[in-house]
Amino acid sequence: MAEPPVPEKPVAEPPVTEPAPEPAPEAAPVAEPEPVPATAPVAKRPRGRTALLVLAAAVLGIAGGTAVGYDVQAGRAPTPLPALSQPGLAYPAKALPPDKAPDPLPASQDRRVRTDGDLRKLVIGRPAGWSDDDSSLLDLSDGWVAPDVYARSSYEKEGSMYEYFLECDIRRVAGAAWKRGQYRTAEIHLVQFGSGTVQGAQDFVEGQLAYMPGSEIGAGNIGDAIKGSGNGRYYLYEVDRKPGYLPSYHARATVYRGDIAADIHLYDTVPISKKDIRTLAERQLERL
Repeated sequence: MAEPPVPEKPVAEPPVTEPAPEPAPEAAPVAEPEPVPATAPVAKRPRGRTALLVLAAAVLGIAGGTAVGYDVQAGRAPTPLPALSQPGLAYPAKALPPDKAPDPLPASQDRRVRTDGDLRKLVIGRPAGWSDDDSSLLDLSDGWVAPDVYARSSYEKEGSMYEYFLECDIRRVAGAAWKRGQYRTAEIHLVQFGSGTVQGAQDFVEGQLAYMPGSEIGAGNIGDAIKGSGNGRYYLYEVDRKPGYLPSYHARATVYRGDIAADIHLYDTVPISKKDIRTLAERQLERL
């Protein structure tokens, strides 16, 4: 009988050996922390108690002082107020004797007498060779011009100009109108303002001088200073030529002194010299 086959013995495989791990680098020795000495527990102080005590003491001190002050003042007799009228403060304390009192200023030196009088007398006299101009837009037959008429006849924006005059406390307007030859005319206006908080004459003249260098409504140049004024100037305008009309020449001078502003105009169909307008301006300034 045949014997069963005997299984072959497995061949033993050699054991697989893993590579040994590399030795880890040695860690540097760490210094151990020094032991912290134990401290005794500290009791926390309540916050804000001192501030509240100081504030309360201050309030009590102020209240107490105020109460004591009122009590002391209430116990005192009322102090009489000084009289509103104290003649002892007048200077000099005693009036001078009549023989030692100074004489009043003459009218020629007292400017108030001159400016508060007839304003028409401060307009310069008509130069030789000139006559009164009855064709002027302003009726100057009596030497006076109503402020509204002056604003309406002399300025393009009559409404705003009249309102401006009222705001500046315009007082009165005097003037004169003359003519010489066929076409030369002259107009002089003295505009007086009230002597209040607004310096009307100064404000008016400075406003006129401000736009004169412009060419739209001004003379187109800076003009020349009126000698002895410190604030006035005179100008020659560019000639105005229109088809069908004679050429129109215009010169103007404006200056103020105190509460009076002087405005002078010259018109002609031939050129006007600087001397003509300057002479009128200087003469008028002397009268003011």
